[in-house]
Amino acid sequence: MSSVRSLNPQRWLDAYTEPHAAIYTFSHCITLADLNGDGDFKLVMADLGTGSANIKLKVYKGTSLMTESTLIDVPTGVVAFHMDTSDPRIPAVAVASGYNIYVYKNMRPYFKFSLPSLDVNSLEREVWLQVREKSMEVETFYELVQNLRQEIGFSHLTSRSQQFLMSEPSKWKDFVETYKNIPLKKQTVITCITTLKKNMAEEDAVACLVVGTENGSIFILDPEAFTILESMNLTGPSVSSNTVPVHLAATGLYDVEFRVIAACRDGNICLVRRGWKEARIIIQLSSQVVAMIVMPDNSNIITALMEKSIHCYTKKGKKQWEIKTPKSVSAMTLMPLHHQSISLVVVALAGGTVHFYHGRQLVDVITVPDTVSAVRFGHFGQEEHSLILVTVGGCLMVKILKRTAHFTPQSDSSGLMQTQHIKMQVPKKTKLFLEQTRRERENAIAMHQTFQHDLFRLRLTTARAYVNVLQSCTNPISSSVKDPLKLTAQVLGLGPKFKMLLTLENMSAASPSKDLAILLHCDDKLYSVEKPYIKVPMLVPKLIYQFETTVECISDMGISDQVRVFIIKINQMEPLLAVLITMPVCDMLAVV
Repeated sequence: MSSVRSLNPQRWLDAYTEPHAAIYTFSHCITLADLNGDGDFKLVMADLGTGSANIKLKVYKGTSLMTESTLIDVPTGVVAFHMDTSDPRIPAVAVASGYNIYVYKNMRPYFKFSLPSLDVNSLEREVWLQVREKSMEVETFYELVQNLRQEIGFSHLTSRSQQFLMSEPSKWKDFVETYKNIPLKKQTVITCITTLKKNMAEEDAVACLVVGTENGSIFILDPEAFTILESMNLTGPSVSSNTVPVHLAATGLYDVEFRVIAACRDGNICLVRRGWKEARIIIQLSSQVVAMIVMPDNSNIITALMEKSIHCYTKKGKKQWEIKTPKSVSAMTLMPLHHQSISLVVVALAGGTVHFYHGRQLVDVITVPDTVSAVRFGHFGQEEHSLILVTVGGCLMVKILKRTAHFTPQSDSSGLMQTQHIKMQVPKKTKLFLEQTRRERENAIAMHQTFQHDLFRLRLTTARAYVNVLQSCTNPISSSVKDPLKLTAQVLGLGPKFKMLLTLENMSAASPSKDLAILLHCDDKLYSVEKPYIKVPMLVPKLIYQFETTVECISDMGISDQVRVFIIKINQMEPLLAVLITMPVCDMLAVV
């Protein structure tokens, strides 16, 4: 009889339990895939063995071990993805191990991709060059490497220098003699891996590989040519220099718009988007991240922290809620139930307890004999809703969700529902209205001052525009306080002689204007003015004075020009008023 117990046994069926499977793995090293394209999904997992030996890639069909392949290095992630659009739709399996990605198709080795080499520090290269060309004692060489470590940091050394520093003094000489003639090379390692749909969102669409590395870089790989499509850096002006991604989640489409969310070793969650070369921190956590998932609607980011808590944030980094767990979280995965239009979060706790959350509501609890180290939910065999559990003791368990299962919130120790902690679902328009109301209430003075400032600017702009219109109209008014004049100009005739009528009016209330003159200026090659200078008598307010002169077109080219009329003060050089008159085109028949 199985030792797995559920608070609601009507929901789960115990399909398979193998306490002696001797599997040592984690959630990111497990995936479910239809490897043969026949609808029978297989369980693919990377067994870490002892950490240095018996590292294998195992494939389970149902309850039996189908195949296993030996891995050279410790795996950091296993994902299934579609490389092309050929039929049948058989996915490939990518295993991230060291600085290589091993791609299997039909569970046979298909391709190996290696990360590009990094630049070796010039000081480190010089140290190894000296020990190769000069007879240097190994103790002196150790001191040089140790000083270099303190100067640039242990993580910035090559793996050769790191191994030399960690080796015993008795092995220093043999180590240096073995490697001093080999060219120095620096390789980073892959810390996490995920997939990103390329141009379609279907489940069997072509997907790109997204990998995070120890040096703080994120690479997006082409699924066919396995070339680097995008290279993004997590270490930038806004991010610390020791940021290393340990959990990745990618949403969107590579050809359209995508977002890559990285949970880093320093407790920050960073975001990179299409076109970005450097990341931006959106969430700063108080503890390291155990696991991270992004909800299917891309609305929330859920993180499990080492401080016995689960946090939910929006995609912009705003905290939504927090749950305190009774014990430390050991693993977490997403449990989408499309037939019920909900998505649960499966959280495995230390001691052998697995909690199921809908939002922040606890809806189910199951217990297992030991602490769960890896959990995965998905399509296994012919069953669409299967839960895979692997414990730290190596036990493999498979549970199947009943089709009639429904999840309701669990009660707390007092028997009361935790409805006071449930976040009310508010429509977007209502939420926007509430946020705007709160903003207006909190910033009323600043908003009023801004409104008054903009209002004054609008009035000033309107007044300036009105003045410009008055200055550019055909009946301008002078801006002089002592002599406010209004001038009207009218041109009569067909040519070549035009009669120009000028009407002048004093706009002041009771002050007459005197010592004025009218000056006409034009191109003497085109026009001839009979009276270019007209002396103006004293202008009495509210009376209209008319002046006339003759303008003759002396050119036979049939073009027109402008005549400038100035109202000047006789004893001053600057004009009081200026008018620009566009002359009509002269009738050439009249000229002939």
